[in-house]
Amino acid sequence: MKRAATLSVLVCLLAATAAAPASPNAGEGSGASSGAQKSRHGSLLDSVPRSGVLKVCTTGDYRPFTHLDPADGSYSGIDIKMAEDLADSLDAKPKYVATTWANLTKDVAAGRCDIGVGGVSVTLPRARQVYFGEPTRTDGKTPIVRCADKDRFGEGTLADIDKPGTTVIVNPGGTNEEFARENIKQATIKLHPENTTIFQEIVAGRADVMMTDASETLYQSKINPELCALHPEKPFTFSEKAYALPRGDEQFKEYVDQFTHLATHDGTYAAYEKEWMGTS
Repeated sequence: MKRAATLSVLVCLLAATAAAPASPNAGEGSGASSGAQKSRHGSLLDSVPRSGVLKVCTTGDYRPFTHLDPADGSYSGIDIKMAEDLADSLDAKPKYVATTWANLTKDVAAGRCDIGVGGVSVTLPRARQVYFGEPTRTDGKTPIVRCADKDRFGEGTLADIDKPGTTVIVNPGGTNEEFARENIKQATIKLHPENTTIFQEIVAGRADVMMTDASETLYQSKINPELCALHPEKPFTFSEKAYALPRGDEQFKEYVDQFTHLATHDGTYAAYEKEWMGTS
């Protein structure tokens, strides 16, 4: 009976031990979560105002969202204006950190910058590395052609485009090429490595169509009167654009979400879009 009573007490003690909360310092020495590390170092919501600097990762090669002027090194674009407003709201100045599309989310995750901007599309692989804030806009793939050829492409469906004798131009390695490879079987696919000059290939008649984000086709048709976006209000695909944020910093994400929500509902973001894309 004594042995049975002793075992009963031991079981109760083990159960109580297992249910007890972990020590506040548990895991600090090996593999503590990024969220825990962030909380120990404080939130960017506090450190950015203290330092007076908001580090902004951006590629500078995706107008209308981000553009780097090689002449003077200045940045411009819809998301650059938003980054300036965000920094101002935090009593800080933006400091731009040059990055590439291959490294943007990696740089945010590694702490090289506080936020990644510039027409960043939300994808699940990227979402494994960073938080995404509240979306700024919806988007999707849509065609852009020479205005003189609009009748040639009818309603601008994939069937209208995917025909022998049509040259579809794409920039390699991104979602534009992926979409073209998946959907174009009869037309010719032509790769062009430079995003800044690819639309001039259509203007010059060396290509007929490009399928890219509707926002980009609206901008390009504004600065190139020879080009017309086909059904940008009804793109072939669905995507969202948002700002990339460090994982684990819940306070900073909540603040950026609120900032974005206000800007996209009080006319601020729409005014920047109108300036760059001519949208209302």
